[in-house]
Amino acid sequence: MGTATPTLNVIGAGRVGCTLAQLWVAQGVFRLQAVLSRSAQAAHALVDALSQGQVVTELAAMPAAEVWLLAVPDTQIASVAGALAAVPGLPHGTAWHCSGFLSAAEMAPLQARGWALASTHPALSFADVALAQRQFAGTVCALEGDAPAMAQAQAAYTAIGGRCFTLLAADKPLYHGAAVFASNFLPVLQAVAAELWQGTGVPPEWVHALANGFVQRAAANLQALGPLGALTGPAARGDVAVVQAQGAAMAACDPTLAQAYAALSALAVRLAGGGPVIPARSLPVRS
Repeated sequence: MGTATPTLNVIGAGRVGCTLAQLWVAQGVFRLQAVLSRSAQAAHALVDALSQGQVVTELAAMPAAEVWLLAVPDTQIASVAGALAAVPGLPHGTAWHCSGFLSAAEMAPLQARGWALASTHPALSFADVALAQRQFAGTVCALEGDAPAMAQAQAAYTAIGGRCFTLLAADKPLYHGAAVFASNFLPVLQAVAAELWQGTGVPPEWVHALANGFVQRAAANLQALGPLGALTGPAARGDVAVVQAQGAAMAACDPTLAQAYAALSALAVRLAGGGPVIPARSLPVRS
């Protein structure tokens, strides 16, 4: 990257973009040059927090930079890349997006202009910028794309405590789906539990502590015993009658809830049996 600190442009000043930019600037990995975001308030907040860079309100006004971070929703990556590639006279650089699902090819218009591209996905729940910064050390970061862009990304993420590995584009859907199971569904399950408890008459002021207790104990058991050792409940015990009766109660409450209960119970039975939860024949074959 040379002796001078490389410049960074950020498109999308959401939680991911702000977290990464602040970590990189703090470690001297990049110098923030410009920020473009749907939320002008968020863009100004990032620039103010770092005392670096400028807020830009349109893509055509963005200055050239060595690295561009496209920290935008998955549905906007292709359109932003296309618009960026169409900016006249803009020198090519390196562009990263942060989708765990989409490949670097989503930014193909930039590649046609000579840019180096990579998808870079930190496997972290970015619920809050300050919290994510404190949690980032040790985060697994999946890299996919052009070799030069991945090499730059590995250096940048390693400098802020990331642990990088190369991910094949074809494996991204399963990789990201695993992250969804590991992280994104837990809040949904907790919301379901809280609403069901309240519906049964548990005092509302008790529900938060009740849910937190289950999460904390389940996490501790998982860390100490692993998934099989930590598994409890009627499906794990083989209480078919209880599972069926509870399934009927869920169906009377909400059909989607019943489907989720049945599917998770079936997976719990597989886990309790000691074999793989996902049949080996269903997974991609790796040499």
